[in-house]
Amino acid sequence: MRKTPELIVALDVGDLESAAKLVEQLYPTVTLFKVGLQLFTAEGPRAAQAVQARGGRVFLDLKLHDIPNTVAGAVREAARLGVEMCTLHASGGRAMLQTAAQAAAEAGSPIQLLAVTVLTSLDARGLEEIIESKLDVAAHVVRLASLAREAGLNGVVASPQEIGLLRTALGPSVSLVIPGIRPVWAATGDQRRIMTPREAAVAGADYLVIGRPITAAADPLKATRRILDELRATA
Repeated sequence: MRKTPELIVALDVGDLESAAKLVEQLYPTVTLFKVGLQLFTAEGPRAAQAVQARGGRVFLDLKLHDIPNTVAGAVREAARLGVEMCTLHASGGRAMLQTAAQAAAEAGSPIQLLAVTVLTSLDARGLEEIIESKLDVAAHVVRLASLAREAGLNGVVASPQEIGLLRTALGPSVSLVIPGIRPVWAATGDQRRIMTPREAAVAGADYLVIGRPITAAADPLKATRRILDELRATA
């Protein structure tokens, strides 16, 4: 039987009140919530604590990318905050990734470190503007993901279009956290490399990160249940 991916709802809002309202609407139908750059910049650690106070678990999506010592310090603080997952850019390099993994281990926390490969808003042209490489997007994603695995990280964040390649390259033990999920009834927005929840589940995703199709819906709980019904139908 195929494993049903867990849904992560992205709290991409600008204030604590809006985030708390969404958690209260969706919990316990959803228990894992993403606190990203917008909300964390506005509210800081209080955003994670507000989710936790309402029973939720926290996916801290800050995409850390700095010198190894600075990233290690941020990972230690994330572990102290009690978040379940934390992201950092794989393009920060081997030393940064290894130092972050060591910091997480030394913190004695079950925090999962996830390496962001190539943003789902980037297509081949966008990637070429950033780096001059003979690798296409998919090959670049696999290269970064393999580096993250070698450095001791728990999983990777990548677009749904790379799920199959990553599963083959990394094996079953590495968590695949997949944004860029758009139900057929939702707008694409600024995402480029996307799939529906059903397609990503069939491809082998472990977690699906979904924001606007839920948070911008007239009835977020109804939209969530519609997505979960679609996922259960793939099991």
